[in-house]
Amino acid sequence: MRILFSSYHNPSFWTITEYTEKTLMKLGHELIPFDDRAFIIPDRLRRNARFLQNWDLNRLNRRLFSLASATQPDLCLVAGGNRILPETIQKMKSQGIQTALWTIDVPRSFQPVLDAAPSYDFIFCGGTEAQKLLSEAGIPNTHWLPFACDPEVHQPADVDSEDRKKWGSEVSFVGSFYPNRAQVLEKISDFDLKVWGPGWDKLAKNSPIKKLCSDARLKPEEWIKIFSSSLVNIVIHYQDGKTPCFQAAPRVYEGLACRSFLLVDDQRDVKSLFQDGKHLAIFEKPEDLKKKIAYYLNKPEERNRIATQGHEEVVHKHTYVHRLKKMLSVIEAGG
Repeated sequence: MRILFSSYHNPSFWTITEYTEKTLMKLGHELIPFDDRAFIIPDRLRRNARFLQNWDLNRLNRRLFSLASATQPDLCLVAGGNRILPETIQKMKSQGIQTALWTIDVPRSFQPVLDAAPSYDFIFCGGTEAQKLLSEAGIPNTHWLPFACDPEVHQPADVDSEDRKKWGSEVSFVGSFYPNRAQVLEKISDFDLKVWGPGWDKLAKNSPIKKLCSDARLKPEEWIKIFSSSLVNIVIHYQDGKTPCFQAAPRVYEGLACRSFLLVDDQRDVKSLFQDGKHLAIFEKPEDLKKKIAYYLNKPEERNRIATQGHEEVVHKHTYVHRLKKMLSVIEAGG
């Protein structure tokens, strides 16, 4: 199948985009990539001038349609969807091109997706919060397609004493700064904790975790060493009190694929896919997190058992090969 894949290539690290492209080619499909953030006007200007934003967005959509017209793919798969206009999808369909949307982002600015969603032939949702919002908007026929891991990339790392000294700690967190994450991590600052990821320079100067943070954009070969060198790895999903977020973030699957012990916040989709105490452990409040960290630090055999079972579960059921095969089988069957 010839597949035109519209998504965003982050220049700093691999995301769902690269793993999806790699998997589609691995499955034998012809890939035609399109970067849906290839704006020519800088973001700081577009943010302050709506006409510039509209001009550049329309230019981007014309480029996507021109590429589709020139290559005539069997399928146009759009990841995210915030920047692809309804008329672009409709014009591709008028040329006999099937179209599919895979929502992947936390729905903080979801209206463009709601506007375009009725135009697609198929809709897949990375989190059930997107299914809920689409259903409330009168778009019920969606498919839940969670994120995944790539075992060829996400796997236990061979770490020596120097690696453990550099990357390891009793407790680690890998991910971007968000206020809700900082609030939780500040409650566990009395543990041997290291925090890694972009944006942590935004912390208040008096934050108890200020000196524990490395403001860094890590490559996979670096953060898998963190997961492989740390005893307890924390996953905290984005929450702002307004935006629904039920999804299991990519880091859940990736951490499990590294055979790491994960302590994950109480997310609906995580609990639908994995068993608490069997594949990972779940915490509800910061006080619960503190208790569970202390408990599991003193239970190495239990940690290792859970990490091993989580690894087996994720590599046998939750890889990008599983996800893309499922997506394409739904499309080939007509929904």
